[in-house]
Amino acid sequence: MTPVQLSVRDAIRNEIASIIPLDDLETTHQNDALSWIDSGVPIFRTAKPATPPKHLVSYFVVMDKDHVLLVEHRNAGLWLPTGGHVEPLEHPRSTVARELQEEVGLTLAAPLEAPLMISCTTTVGATAGHTDVSLWYLVEASRETPLTVDFNEFHCVRWFAPGNIPLSESDPHLGRFMKKLEAYRLRQTSRQTPQCAAH
Repeated sequence: MTPVQLSVRDAIRNEIASIIPLDDLETTHQNDALSWIDSGVPIFRTAKPATPPKHLVSYFVVMDKDHVLLVEHRNAGLWLPTGGHVEPLEHPRSTVARELQEEVGLTLAAPLEAPLMISCTTTVGATAGHTDVSLWYLVEASRETPLTVDFNEFHCVRWFAPGNIPLSESDPHLGRFMKKLEAYRLRQTSRQTPQCAAH
């Protein structure tokens, strides 16, 4: 393993370790992912559809305030957040910037922050049976921005309002991500609210 490979692997490990788990399930997934990284096995997909059978993915949940952008994925047959496989020696945040442009024609408006969540999921659909180790990032965008959609990969793309998100037809962890995002935004708001001075 070369020093370059070591440095990227260490950066990815740090990205995973930075996440504060939502619950016991996420703690289990985080520990599993860290052990997987530390084992030294290949972590990037090197051949389609699923070689090796466990590999790294960047999910990026595009939000406009409380609306979420989902894509109807052809292979999975589900409404999913945008995302993509991390290329060999690519940092997951670079994956977000690249796939965001490729899939829906958007450009990051601000530097990407650390991922909010991690999940380890057995896939379904046309390429069922392999495991995606997914880092979940938040991307802010406007519903007014025109999209350039990759219709080879998606049937369609839609913004969903709260209460209308098709959780039963999506990634099994999307509902947990939305719950974690709500708590994260509450913390951010409380930090930005000025405190009254004592008299």
